[in-house]
Amino acid sequence: MLERFEFMTAGRIVFGNGALRELPSLIAPLGERALVVTGADARRAAPLFALLEEAHIAYHVFSVSGEPSIATAHAGAQQARQFAAQCVIGIGGGGALDAAKAIAALATNAGDPLDYLEVVGKGLPLMNAPLPYIAIPTTAGTGSEVTRNAVLTAEAQRVKVSLRSPLMLPRLALIDPTLTHSLPPAVTASSGLDALTQLIEPFVSRRANPLTDALCREGIANAAWALPRAYANGDDAEAREAMAYASLFSGMALANAGLGVVHGFAAPIGGMFGAPHGAICAALLPHGAAANIRALRAQDDAFARDRLMRFEEIALLLDAESPEAEAGVEALHKLCAQLNIPRLRDLGVTREAFAEIVQKAKASNSMKANPVALSDFELHAILDSAW
Repeated sequence: MLERFEFMTAGRIVFGNGALRELPSLIAPLGERALVVTGADARRAAPLFALLEEAHIAYHVFSVSGEPSIATAHAGAQQARQFAAQCVIGIGGGGALDAAKAIAALATNAGDPLDYLEVVGKGLPLMNAPLPYIAIPTTAGTGSEVTRNAVLTAEAQRVKVSLRSPLMLPRLALIDPTLTHSLPPAVTASSGLDALTQLIEPFVSRRANPLTDALCREGIANAAWALPRAYANGDDAEAREAMAYASLFSGMALANAGLGVVHGFAAPIGGMFGAPHGAICAALLPHGAAANIRALRAQDDAFARDRLMRFEEIALLLDAESPEAEAGVEALHKLCAQLNIPRLRDLGVTREAFAEIVQKAKASNSMKANPVALSDFELHAILDSAW
């Protein structure tokens, strides 16, 4: 008998090459004034601006440099209110999409942002529905276009935390794979491995369910062949489309089944050292998987055996040399080497910070879904092997 589960995602998903051109008809029901949240270089959103002008939508641009902080989201919400925005559009990588999602929520919910934040704040529920939000990703990695949370840096506490609510699911996710063709190889690699992490962790998580399982299987199989090709040739349309597909599925999976130890570490490391989220996940992925497999073998109960079978399935989906769980880890190591993924030390992480990282990781929401409880010693060992 299946256990009870829920599944939520964006109100509408439009996927396909050239889908951006459909925006004028899609935005019409959402209002005539839009706050547009972009990455650091707003000029990359020029095609979007042209479409908004064609649709006679007034817009104000709010640019986000790097990954957003609580202060960024607060400032954006103030601008949304001052502009009397009727909707919010996020276009860019995960940072821009998360910032836009948080801005849409905070624009209609008064008070200190800390009132609503997990870990460092009060974690209060949003009282009012956010402004309608349209998410347009230009990377294939975070899946933020279909998730219910926005990751923000709490600078005072040096950790990344989430603003989270079912109300924050985007009204529309518009995924046009052609927007990812211009990504440089390093960003293709780190964002792609972030997506792969977000497919592997939900597949083995404590909260996996039949719907997320199907998404993860399909996503892992696509990422396995498409990521090396997209890295080698950014204009490989077939590979770019498959990676956009895998990223979308990863967001749907993580939003409904949770994550695990890799993302548990990514929040404090990103907050403490300012390293890009995708690069952190890529550096940790094989080591986190290996630690989970060792711990599951030691646990040796029905649940552990089931999760080990899932790691064996991952090995097959990754086209590993054998159908053993450890062969899947070796396949991940080879993929990271092929994509020139930096180690933690190359991202500025210091060994002296390991103890603080471990304690913060244990408090993260992501760690709660990890398939097995890992000891402090095991968590330190993951950091050490990835350093």
